[in-house]
Amino acid sequence: MFKNHIIDKLTEPDYAELMEVWESSVRATHHFLNASDIQAYKSLISNKYLNQLQLFGVKSDELQLLGFIGISDQQIRLLFISPAKRGMGIGCALVNYVYQHLGIKEVDVNEQNTQAYDFYRYLGFVVTDRSAVDSIGKPFPVLSMQLP
Repeated sequence: MFKNHIIDKLTEPDYAELMEVWESSVRATHHFLNASDIQAYKSLISNKYLNQLQLFGVKSDELQLLGFIGISDQQIRLLFISPAKRGMGIGCALVNYVYQHLGIKEVDVNEQNTQAYDFYRYLGFVVTDRSAVDSIGKPFPVLSMQLP
């Protein structure tokens, strides 16, 4: 199933499509969030955080964004794959890319997002810490993980 995904840097013109991938992915995987939580995070990400991240994505042959990764401070901050494209190696390719090219080997994962937790464990990440709240103080526990 894995193919040689071409990874490119994403910039501001990609933000609208990036947020579409983000929202569809969150709705498919973050069942612990309600609609108002999703809107609050969407606003924070699009209005505040995107400009602070290095963003890389995988696009289809038709230039449709299939998935993306965002990093800052030597850590994966965002990794989202279009729900229809999950299981095709895109997430693995993106994590491998930032590890190989930028030395990134840390990530924070919502504890309740067991699919993400299992994905990172599959890649060899181990839990190094746990917080009872997320980065904006909401009661969604976060696991800090890193590659040994």
